[in-house]
Amino acid sequence: MLDETRLNSLGLPKPPAETRVVVAMSGGVDSSVVAAMLKDEGYDVVGVTLQLYDHGAALAKKGACCAGQDIHDARRVAEAMGFPHYVLDYENMFREAVIEEFADAYLAGATPVPCIRCNERVKFKDLLATAKDLDADCMATGHYIRRLVGPAGPELHAAADPNRDQSYFLFSTTPEQLTFLRFPLGHLASKAETRALAAKYGLSVADKPDSQDICFVPNGDYAAVIEKLRPGAADPGEIVDMAGNVLGAHGGVIHYTIGQRRGLGIGGLGGPLYVVKLDPETRRVVVGPKEALATRTVPLREINWLGDAPFDSRPEWHVSVRIRSTRPPRPAIIRPLSATTATVELLDPEAGVSPGQACVFYETGGSRILGGGWIWRGH
Repeated sequence: MLDETRLNSLGLPKPPAETRVVVAMSGGVDSSVVAAMLKDEGYDVVGVTLQLYDHGAALAKKGACCAGQDIHDARRVAEAMGFPHYVLDYENMFREAVIEEFADAYLAGATPVPCIRCNERVKFKDLLATAKDLDADCMATGHYIRRLVGPAGPELHAAADPNRDQSYFLFSTTPEQLTFLRFPLGHLASKAETRALAAKYGLSVADKPDSQDICFVPNGDYAAVIEKLRPGAADPGEIVDMAGNVLGAHGGVIHYTIGQRRGLGIGGLGGPLYVVKLDPETRRVVVGPKEALATRTVPLREINWLGDAPFDSRPEWHVSVRIRSTRPPRPAIIRPLSATTATVELLDPEAGVSPGQACVFYETGGSRILGGGWIWRGH
C-alpha cells in the first residue's frame, strides 16, 4: 500500500519536480493562475493553448476565450513563469465536433450547449491524449469544480463557491478522464481569491475580465453565426397558437428559444404568451400560456454515469437534477431504460425544458455530481 505522506499536492506519489503537468491555458485568469501556482510549487509545467477557430476581424472581441489575444496572454504568462508553452491548431476538429452540431441543433429547434461538447470532445478527449503524448502525469485546468478521491476512486464534486461552480458543463467527464484530470481552483471560496493569486504571481492577466459569451459567437448573436453557417436558416414563417391558429409572422425559427416571452410581437391576447415549441420543418413557432411549458417528464440519452454502482443496476435513482446551468438542482427520480438512456421525473414541474440542453445529476443534499445526459425530445 502506498505511503499517503508521500503523495504530492496533486495526489501523485513522487516529488513535484519529477511530476509533469500539462495545463490547459485559455489565456484567462483562471488557467493562468493554475499554471503559475503549479510552477511555483515546483512542478514540471507545460502550458498548452488550443486555437479553436479563425481569429478574423469578425471575432476579434473581448470577453470570449480562445481568440488571438488570449493565445498571446497565455504565452506571456508562460514566459514570465519560465515554462514551455505550445499552441495547438484544433480548428478543424472544433468545427466538426462543436460548431457544426451547434448549428444543426439550433436549426432542429433545440437549444444546444456547445461548451459541454467542447469539454467532452476536444479538451478532455483530444487535448488529454496530447497531454499523455507529452508524457504528462496529469492534466490541470482552471475549471471551478472539485475532484475528490472516494472509496471507489475519484469523484466529481461541485466547486466550493456555488457562484463559480462549472459542474453543469463538465457532467460528461468520464471516470477514466477523471483519474488523469486535476482542478486546483475548485476549493477556492471566491473569484477574488483567484485574482489575488494572479496578483501575487505578478500575472499580466490579473485584471482581465471573465469570458461571458460562447467563444465563436460574437456579442451573443447566435442567429448571425448560424445564418453564416447555414444560409437560409432565417427563412420567415408563422407564429401559431397551440391549436394551429396563425397569430403573426417571424423572421426565422433560429431567433427563438423554448420559454421565450419577449420579442414575439403578438401581445394583448388575454395574457402573456411563451414559445412552447419550435417546428423547423414547417417553420412554425408555437406559442401558448405559461402552464403549457410545465414539464414533469424529461427523456434523456447519451448518459454519462459517475455513480459507484452501474447506472442500470437499479430501477430508479433518487437524486437532484439541474436542467439549466442557471437553475438550482431540484429533486427528481431517474428511471434507467438502458446504460445510456433514461426518463427523469421532476417532482416539481419546470418551465422551459428544451431539447439540446443537458440534465445533470447531483447527489441529494450533497456536492457530488453523478453524471448527466442530453434532453432530446420536447413535450
